[in-house]
Amino acid sequence: MAERNSATIELDEASKKLLKILKKGESLTVEEVVSRAMRRFNFKRHEAARALYKLREKGLVVFIDPHPPTRFDKYLFSSRATWFWLLALAVILTDLTIYILSSFPVFKYVRYILGSLFVLYLPGAALIELLYPKREDLSQLERLALSLGLSLALVPLVGLILNYTPWGIRLDPIVISLTFLTLALALGAVYRKYTYHLLAHRGALSGG
Repeated sequence: MAERNSATIELDEASKKLLKILKKGESLTVEEVVSRAMRRFNFKRHEAARALYKLREKGLVVFIDPHPPTRFDKYLFSSRATWFWLLALAVILTDLTIYILSSFPVFKYVRYILGSLFVLYLPGAALIELLYPKREDLSQLERLALSLGLSLALVPLVGLILNYTPWGIRLDPIVISLTFLTLALALGAVYRKYTYHLLAHRGALSGG
């Protein structure tokens, strides 16, 4: 973990105190920073952790993984790509409720919920992650709003394209098209996040 310049950024009192613990160029573990804050300023553990993550959100502190994934496949199966697997799981569950579980009345409302998510949110969310792979690019609220808006733009576009194909606008072509589109966009987003992860790690180690 390394510190960055804080001269022009407004901070609360807890964050200012925590910054006093961090010396320029010194690398500390999260546990070391929290322990120092607890001893020096009588912080509670959760207070120190919250202040530390606020500094991270403002770009004043960089968390460096001592053993970062150096290959895309390792990154894909690490905790950094958890969002991708959750999205893929939502897509797969939607497909299952449509084709396998639709005959069970108990899953009818699950199908409505997952289907709405599948059409109104997931395609746009995958595209937003591809366009804005860095966490600080957009707030969570902005990502949610843009995901909904882009989904409402993508889904009719898929329908328009299918209208000029031999398959037409039917359930199977729409589900298959949206499934592959969403997963392809999400996989592209994971790769972009992986490249930024490598650049950020190298920059942090070199002091950039």
